[in-house]
Amino acid sequence: MSDTPAFLDPPAFLDPGRPAVPDIVVPRGVVPFFLPQRPVRGRLVRLGKLADALLTRHDNHPAVTRLVGEAMALVAALATALKFRGSFSLQAKGDGPVTMLLADCTDAGALRGYARVDTERLTELLARDPAAAASAILGRGYLAFTVDQGPDTDRHQGIVTITGDTLADMALHYFDTSEQLATSIRLACAHTPAGWRASALVIEKIAGAGGIDPEMDAAEQTEHWRTAGMLAGTVTDAELLDDALEPEALLFRLFHTEGVAADLARALAYGCRCSRQRLAGLLETFTTEDLDHMTVDDDIVMTCEFCNHDFRFPRADVRGAQ
Repeated sequence: MSDTPAFLDPPAFLDPGRPAVPDIVVPRGVVPFFLPQRPVRGRLVRLGKLADALLTRHDNHPAVTRLVGEAMALVAALATALKFRGSFSLQAKGDGPVTMLLADCTDAGALRGYARVDTERLTELLARDPAAAASAILGRGYLAFTVDQGPDTDRHQGIVTITGDTLADMALHYFDTSEQLATSIRLACAHTPAGWRASALVIEKIAGAGGIDPEMDAAEQTEHWRTAGMLAGTVTDAELLDDALEPEALLFRLFHTEGVAADLARALAYGCRCSRQRLAGLLETFTTEDLDHMTVDDDIVMTCEFCNHDFRFPRADVRGAQ
């Protein structure tokens, strides 16, 4: 007789009880670019219809949905600037109504995100301040960026206190204090006639003289960086979220006076990686008493926090830890 629990059959990828994962890929979700002969590089992120597919998995207040959309656009921009195998994540934990904000992106561009919300406290906050900033929604706490390349490799993590009104401000505080890298970040997320859309524009100052005019002195480099930052600051949310405005057209609109060149685009995809098999393995680590407490109407229900899908496991089929 097989030792495999009945609820593992069929395999997760053939599980008829799980709705099909949306097959959504945005081929040019991230467009890297640089300013030739200038100490500036960047990424323009457009999530397109992927934003709507990911953000509508939860019935959150629009203020929370915007925050999750901005977080996903930000991690997509930062992850694609790194060379790694695994996942790059943003995590914010605070004492505000959104107690947890999490978004991650794999090296292959699989993207996901969610927020853990105290609905009652959020309603009270927005009743007092309908335009509450991200700082009020998250409260006091910390912001962490993590590169996880699997169990055989040490995780690289940077943590700072939540500082600034917006998520972009918080990320800039991280770069100022932890990476000491001159960075400009613009985030946008809103519900449009085409659905939810999210975008990010991130530019960075290249350290040293790599890739730029070797005769350019430090003062000239600083001036070119300042100019690029001012030009990036002129972009509007409408431009960032406009599906009809091609990335190269927007980049030219912003930086043509300095010169701009797009690099090879990167794809982004619907990236929830929940698995019935993985959750089944987790259940097997609980004691019999714990499993009994988790059982409702003869079933144990586990919900993926990212895609909000319920997985049901018959209690009779779960053995638990011996």
